[in-house]
Amino acid sequence: MTPQSDIAGINAASITEWMLERVPDLAEPLHFELITGGLSNLTYNVADANGRRWVLRRPPLGHVLATAHDMGREVRIITALSQTAVPVAPVVGYCDDLAINDAPFYVMDYVDGVIARNAEAGSVLSVEARANAGRSLINVLATIHGLDVDAIGLGDLGRKESYVERQLSRWERQWESTKDADVTEMTELHRRLTLAVPQQGAATIVHGDYRLDNCIIDDDGNVIAVLDWELCTLGDPLADLGFMFVYWAEAGDAFVVIDGSATALDGFPTRSELLAHYEALTRRDASQIGYYVALGYWKLACILQGVLVRYRSGAMGNQSTDADSGASPVQRLAVAGLAAFDGQIGGAHV
Repeated sequence: MTPQSDIAGINAASITEWMLERVPDLAEPLHFELITGGLSNLTYNVADANGRRWVLRRPPLGHVLATAHDMGREVRIITALSQTAVPVAPVVGYCDDLAINDAPFYVMDYVDGVIARNAEAGSVLSVEARANAGRSLINVLATIHGLDVDAIGLGDLGRKESYVERQLSRWERQWESTKDADVTEMTELHRRLTLAVPQQGAATIVHGDYRLDNCIIDDDGNVIAVLDWELCTLGDPLADLGFMFVYWAEAGDAFVVIDGSATALDGFPTRSELLAHYEALTRRDASQIGYYVALGYWKLACILQGVLVRYRSGAMGNQSTDADSGASPVQRLAVAGLAAFDGQIGGAHV
């Protein structure tokens, strides 16, 4: 049977042949569908004629940053973590042969569960499951931050020291290379971040994009797979907690990254409750969490600017985005970051 051939970023015939060599009893033809919501690497659902499912990830179409979207690195991380207590989707295979699909890609098993991208998706969970989801998210984050990176073969994943300084340097370069206008608040936020870098403790794995909707949870609220490891490196674990709080909306927040966020629903823990749970599990002092939330807002603003440039150039395939609708989304994130310095996370004190 003829495989699907009309989806951007996918050479269905070549990928089908590649999967036939790796998946027993694969039933042709394969159907590929771009998963909406991802604004960096492209992620596709893959289904065979018998309804079996997988997930394929590849870089964005067209030009990308030289150090970004390293599929092989992401596969290495997931493979190492699969031998630990961190829940990840098993990898089926990795391909760096550009003759197959014009860019490296990998395929992993499909994990059936809930991705609470918004209130509608989160509403399928009971109030009790939502409460457990918050606790489970912190439990898994504490597990990630407690791993012996050398023992699992990831000790050379990146430099262990000066994580925040490296983040400030990396994302400032991206901001300068992609900005199409000066944003006063971005300049001021970067200045304040640079002048107030906290002292880093022992380095751990840092996921780099840890949040509820980058995890799959089951009906009881347990995290059963952590996704999107492309920004993972070694460094300051509190950066993960700060970035998670950027996305963790509460009812009544003045600053909301995602309209209709699932975490504003009844049952989900507050940021203060999550912070206390993390500190109790890890014994880390998170009293400077406002700095890390500010860093998260600034980093997200830099990422968003790059995404907007790629989207406008057609590098995100056929998916649509409303990221550039409204007035100055990057500026709004920078304003929220400045507020976080004063302990106002989401517009409320934490």
